[in-house]
Amino acid sequence: MQTLKTGVYAVLCAVLLISPAHAEKADRDKPVNLEADTVTLDDIKKISVYQGNVILSQGTLMLRADRVQVTQNAGGLDKISAVGRPVAFRQKLDGRDEFIEGFSDRIEFDSASSQLELIGQARLRRDGDELRGAQISYNADTEFYKVVGQPGAQTPSGRVRAVIRPKPRAEQPAAKP
Repeated sequence: MQTLKTGVYAVLCAVLLISPAHAEKADRDKPVNLEADTVTLDDIKKISVYQGNVILSQGTLMLRADRVQVTQNAGGLDKISAVGRPVAFRQKLDGRDEFIEGFSDRIEFDSASSQLELIGQARLRRDGDELRGAQISYNADTEFYKVVGQPGAQTPSGRVRAVIRPKPRAEQPAAKP
């Protein structure tokens, strides 16, 4: 039972860490709910694998994948890998009434470098803005994004695409005569 708790805790930490900057901080204090068709835990290698319609939720955070693998090291969480068609996550942004959503064929997270990779038909959406590419890289420490299109793409669908919607302007007070 302790191993199962350790595996769930590792997945929880990984998912919270992969969420881009300004994720809902209150989520960290909420219980984790995890569902999968099967779970395998390897105590010696410190690898937990959740397979089959994996759904992880904690507060406003929701992650859906076909398979999630978590690797731990002596310091705790090491890496997480989620695979699906697509892997999807959604989380409320802290202090705002908006969400960030991500979709890709695979999500990789390395805790040592705080590096998140959305690989294969990657998309990120936030407040009407959207990034699309073959791969989206995000570093949680530096808050730096990089989006890469398909190598040698000759069509618009293989290139990087960004949609940035204009933000509403504050109304200016009417001038007094």
